[in-house]
Amino acid sequence: MTLHADVYWSFRSPYSYLATRRYVALTEQYDLEINQRFVYPLAIREPDFFEKNHPNWLGYVFRDIFRVAQHMGIPMAPPNPDPIVQDIATRKIADEQPYIFELTRMGQAASRRGKGLAFANEVSQLIWGGTAGWNEGDHLEKAAGRAGLDLAELRAEASTQSKELDAEIAENQKALEAAGHWGVPTLVFEGEPFFGQDRIDLAVWRMEQKGLAPR
Repeated sequence: MTLHADVYWSFRSPYSYLATRRYVALTEQYDLEINQRFVYPLAIREPDFFEKNHPNWLGYVFRDIFRVAQHMGIPMAPPNPDPIVQDIATRKIADEQPYIFELTRMGQAASRRGKGLAFANEVSQLIWGGTAGWNEGDHLEKAAGRAGLDLAELRAEASTQSKELDAEIAENQKALEAAGHWGVPTLVFEGEPFFGQDRIDLAVWRMEQKGLAPR
C-alpha cells in the first residue's frame, strides 16, 4: 500500500534544502509518495519577522545550518544571489524581489506535474550548494531538465498563470497552518505535522506504524 505525505517547503529556507535529499531518498526507499507544496518565505509573508527576532537569532541559524550540512556531508554556501533581496545588517526586506516569486511559481507549476519534489531538490542544490549566479546562464534549465521538466514551459506558466499559481501557494500556506504549523520544512502525514529536517526519522517511525513498506 502506497502511503502519501505532504511537504511544505520554501526556496529561501536552508533547512528545507537540508531536508530535501532525505525526502527524495524516502520516496526511493519506501512505497511513499510526497506531494511538494510550495509556500512563500517568511520574508514575504511576514516582512518584519527578522526585525522582531532576537539579535542572536540570525547568527545562530547561520552557525547551525553550516554545522548540520558538515555533519550530513551536504555542500552548503551562502546563496549568490539570495532568493530574497535583504539587507542582512539591518534585516530589512527590499521592496523589489526579482527572484522569489518566479521561483516559487515555477515550483508550484512543477508540483502540478507531480515533480515538485524533484524540482525543489535540483534547484535548491544550485541555490544553497555553492553555485554562484545560479539564476544566470543555463543553470536552472539544466536543473529543471534533471527533474524531468522544461524550464521554458515552467517559466511561461509562472508568467501567464501567476494569479492562479499564487492562489494555490496561498492554499498551501493555509493547509500548513491547518495542520498545526507555520514554518518549513514541514512534512504532514495523516494530518500530523513534523517540522524541521531533524524530525524526519520521527515521521518515518510514525509512517511505519501505518504500514510504510520498503519498495
